[in-house]
Amino acid sequence: MGAAELVEEFLAARAVRKPSVHTLQAYRRDLSLILGLMADAEDLSPRSLRAAFARFARDRAPASVYRAWSTWNSFFTFLVTEGIVAGNPMSAVDKPRVAAHSPKPLRGEDTPEQLLSAVAVADERQRDPWPERDLLVLALGLCAGLRLSEMLGLRTGSFVGRPGERRVEVAGKGGRPRSVPIEPGLDAVVQAYLDSRRLRVGRGTDTLLVDRRGEPLRRGGLQYLVSSCYRRAGVGDRVPRGAQLHALRHTFATRLAEDGANASEIMRLLGHGSLTTSQNYIEVTSAQQRAAVRSNRTNRALNGLI
Repeated sequence: MGAAELVEEFLAARAVRKPSVHTLQAYRRDLSLILGLMADAEDLSPRSLRAAFARFARDRAPASVYRAWSTWNSFFTFLVTEGIVAGNPMSAVDKPRVAAHSPKPLRGEDTPEQLLSAVAVADERQRDPWPERDLLVLALGLCAGLRLSEMLGLRTGSFVGRPGERRVEVAGKGGRPRSVPIEPGLDAVVQAYLDSRRLRVGRGTDTLLVDRRGEPLRRGGLQYLVSSCYRRAGVGDRVPRGAQLHALRHTFATRLAEDGANASEIMRLLGHGSLTTSQNYIEVTSAQQRAAVRSNRTNRALNGLI
């Protein structure tokens, strides 16, 4: 079986985990680019890989090289598991050191509350305002810590549980599922949006977030929606450069930490694979996770908006 066929086998296996379309595209791109830089694409020896990665790294940022290295490491791990190759040669290929990303929450003590309050009311300057949807998107970031891809993957049935024990079921990074507790304020925002959605577009798709035509929101549309919310609230200068929607998630995590949540609770709630901390891993119960969410003061800002 040739290298190109092995790549397809790997991508097919990864697709079963239900990663985002963008993740699969990134895998394919990293694998194809390195293969294209090899003198012989069928030669997957350490020497061949080192030469290809050296060419790849010449005009790319360390983070891009590190991501490609990780993709190839996963690729070879798959091949070893399937018994196609005897060992993983990536340990013989150097990878760059990438500085840890520092959190980029919204700046300003009351910025989240100001943002939610401004977006909760219809802005008549908009052609077709939909405050219920805009408020839900912000609340999912600020009060549940969801990533952009996780929001796009939500369904109308993703919110489950009895009153007082409500939670949102999320397909996280790498296809890892997680359950995030939601407080009554966020639950009310969800219900208000679903009511408005039925009036506007009927039932149609079960994708939670839709545009004004009832079509599922796409990545660019969701990013534009969040940017427009910042502008309408007059807080654009408080958004860290390059963060946009992710600033909402970072604000959620930062406030959890400030309000007393520990590293394990934050790890579980945000769906991180790990947290580099000095403390030992602590098993967190669902009651502890809910208490951590309840302590997040942004939730209290929602209670008076619906």
